[in-house]
Amino acid sequence: MYRIKRFLDLVFSVILMTILSPLLLLISILVKTTSRGPILFKQKRLGKHGNPFVIYKFRTMIKNAEKIGAGIFISDNDKRITKIGYLLRITSLDELPQLFNIIRGEMSFVGPRPPVPYHPYKYEDYNDEQKIRFSVLPGITGYAQVLGRNSLNWDERIKLDVEYVKNRNIFLDIKIIYLTFLCVLMKENIYSGKD
Repeated sequence: MYRIKRFLDLVFSVILMTILSPLLLLISILVKTTSRGPILFKQKRLGKHGNPFVIYKFRTMIKNAEKIGAGIFISDNDKRITKIGYLLRITSLDELPQLFNIIRGEMSFVGPRPPVPYHPYKYEDYNDEQKIRFSVLPGITGYAQVLGRNSLNWDERIKLDVEYVKNRNIFLDIKIIYLTFLCVLMKENIYSGKD
């Protein structure tokens, strides 16, 4: 299944990058011209087998926001979020640069969301059952995201991630992608906790 999924990830990410290039350019201009700081937010995450990689997102907060206030925790009234950033977050368009991560082979469209290296645990502190979530590529969207997104605590999310890995198949991935669109349209559980 891995080779088929990787092939589909690569094909669809290149197609989307091509189709959405005008939108990516527009968002880049808006982010750059409406607030100080870089266009992209880059952060180290844990990927497959716990190997670290740099994830890309459109910057939605003020420069160095993770060093101010609540740090990596974000709430719906967070004053660090820019006006353009708010729109990007509620539409999930801030995630589009992760198409680069897919092309680079670091991510998939569907899989467990990659955590930061130090939260909720360091890689070596996950137990053997929890480490199952790291046996596949992390995803832009995942089982835990469509069943609760950030409203779930990390232990609940990890449990769902492990359940996904144990039962993954192409039909489940299609279902998750469909439910992702519904979650985005309904703007559910965007801010509680963190990702």
